[in-house]
Amino acid sequence: MSSNFYAEKTPDAVKNAKGLHLITSLTPNGRKVHILLEELKDVYGLEWTTSLIKLETKEQKKDWFLKLNPNGRIPILVDNTQNPPHTVMESSAELVYLASTVDKDYKFWFSDPIEQSEAYQWLIFWHASGQPIQGQYNYFRRNTTDPNSHATERFRDEVLRVYRVLEAHLSGKHTGRSRKYLAGPGEGTYSIVDINAWAWIRTYRSIGLPEDEIAGLPHLGQWVDRIADRPAVQRGSGERYDEEVHPELLIRTD
Repeated sequence: MSSNFYAEKTPDAVKNAKGLHLITSLTPNGRKVHILLEELKDVYGLEWTTSLIKLETKEQKKDWFLKLNPNGRIPILVDNTQNPPHTVMESSAELVYLASTVDKDYKFWFSDPIEQSEAYQWLIFWHASGQPIQGQYNYFRRNTTDPNSHATERFRDEVLRVYRVLEAHLSGKHTGRSRKYLAGPGEGTYSIVDINAWAWIRTYRSIGLPEDEIAGLPHLGQWVDRIADRPAVQRGSGERYDEEVHPELLIRTD
């Protein structure tokens, strides 16, 4: 391993890690990668190590972190099997990297180029049109005194628009063929496309959307519940990644 790959103040838990190492927190973007790692563990016996960051400490804004991810966001995946180590930022890119390097039997991705093209479209749709809008909606919903402020209404309406696109896709509104999953032939196949969106949409019933709007998303709701039942999804969303439960995994440089 290159001695100058890590900054001087990089925590030992990170710079001394072997194999795959994840720096994360229990956020929607963190959950995406947790879930795929847990799924790959079930299928392939994948092993990795984890460091947790408490976002309120701003550890992710420090120089050692920014050397790994100049965007200053979690999660970061570090592949220490490469020389020098290979870092992957952006949660959706991390899903693609793990699918490409670990999922040799295409359990969570697709071998056919046309199926890959479809999957990339829905993966990027959520990454570009879904999660940043829902992130802004969540911010204004929690931090404005007026729940009907222009910003809150603007982002809420756009979240609903995106949800309706997914509802139409799953229900077969425009194709006449309903689906269980977002990508793949026929009814679809559970894949990183679903993981990518589910980590955010999982809470759609409790983010302040009107009841009549929630009722108008039955296929989306069934999709949410179907994925929530998977054991790896439950582990990836649970205590293993909670700094309150595992303070020994927390990293802090001051």
